[in-house]
Amino acid sequence: MEDGKILDLFFARDDRALDEAQKKYGAYCLSVARGILSCEQDAEEAVNDTWLRAWNSIPPQRPTFLRLFLAKITRNLAFTRWRDASAAKRGGGEVTLALEELADCIPGGEGADARLNARELARTIRSFLDTIGQREQDIFLRRYFYVEPTAEIARRYDMKPDNVLRVLSRTRMKLKDYLLKEGYDL
Repeated sequence: MEDGKILDLFFARDDRALDEAQKKYGAYCLSVARGILSCEQDAEEAVNDTWLRAWNSIPPQRPTFLRLFLAKITRNLAFTRWRDASAAKRGGGEVTLALEELADCIPGGEGADARLNARELARTIRSFLDTIGQREQDIFLRRYFYVEPTAEIARRYDMKPDNVLRVLSRTRMKLKDYLLKEGYDL
């Protein structure tokens, strides 16, 4: 079913919207959650929570790209679940590595001001991504949005893992320079 028709079902508050969204994007959302969460059950629960969150968000929102809308919900739910789990046991994993890689070029903070600044930071990062090449964008997003391991990215782009690490390092340096020029205090 086309996304427009699925969205129409959401707006009509028809339960079939959830079935159709799950049929079309369930596997995709599960792969997003699996990239962040190491436990299959946690990944499945994050995806199940995605459908409820989508139901509560549509309407009033009418996303332009349903696939990305659902992926973002899944990603945010998976990160929340990961944070909750890692608060009890500080472990490693791809999420920890990806966040540590970005720590030097992304300003941090807590509280309401930090949350407001995070929205502006997200817009600035999207603007930055428009300044780099498509392949570099894809590699950056696969690592830091989908939290894919560098070895998997290397296989996907027929690269050596060391080359992926170099691309990511150069991209992070470009991002840091871009953020400094935009007035961020790193």
